[in-house]
Amino acid sequence: MSLIGKKIEDFKVQAYHNGKFVEVSNEDVLGKWGVFFFYPADFTFVCPTELGDLADHYNSFKEIGAEIYSVSEDSHFVHKAWADTTETIGKIKYPMLADPTGKLARFFEVLIEEEGMALRGTFIVDPDGVIQAYEVHQNGIGRNAEELLRKVQAAQFVREHGDEVCPANWTPGADTLVPSLDLVGKL
Repeated sequence: MSLIGKKIEDFKVQAYHNGKFVEVSNEDVLGKWGVFFFYPADFTFVCPTELGDLADHYNSFKEIGAEIYSVSEDSHFVHKAWADTTETIGKIKYPMLADPTGKLARFFEVLIEEEGMALRGTFIVDPDGVIQAYEVHQNGIGRNAEELLRKVQAAQFVREHGDEVCPANWTPGADTLVPSLDLVGKL
């Protein structure tokens, strides 16, 4: 069963954000685009490369009105320790959500129960709290922040222009398609 169209449920978690412990809830997500970026664990190998890539592109996400929420099953204390000891993680400006009970990972269907870790799952949530796009894959495959940014931009465009769709490799300003009988068999 697909998660597309599923509304995020009520949640309240601790997070490490800009040198402080804060609480983040579903209410904080509403009203803007959100990207939930699940990764297996702090102090690992592929994870810091992905989180660093997101940090390098964070301003681009902010410019289009999107917030990044990285999520692992680690506590907010572990997130802080990782940021304090690792230069790559120390530069992160987006909230690092703690999900030690696995509530968020279960909702997004990425929790590996027997390991207590999440799969690499990326979820684009619209301002109404509804999942518009997602990708989940095994933990040895790192993700690309530029491609994720493009996907958020495409989701925003489709939401705003419901009669137009974004073809493969679409970027803002490129041609879109208006589905019609005239296009059938012409592309």
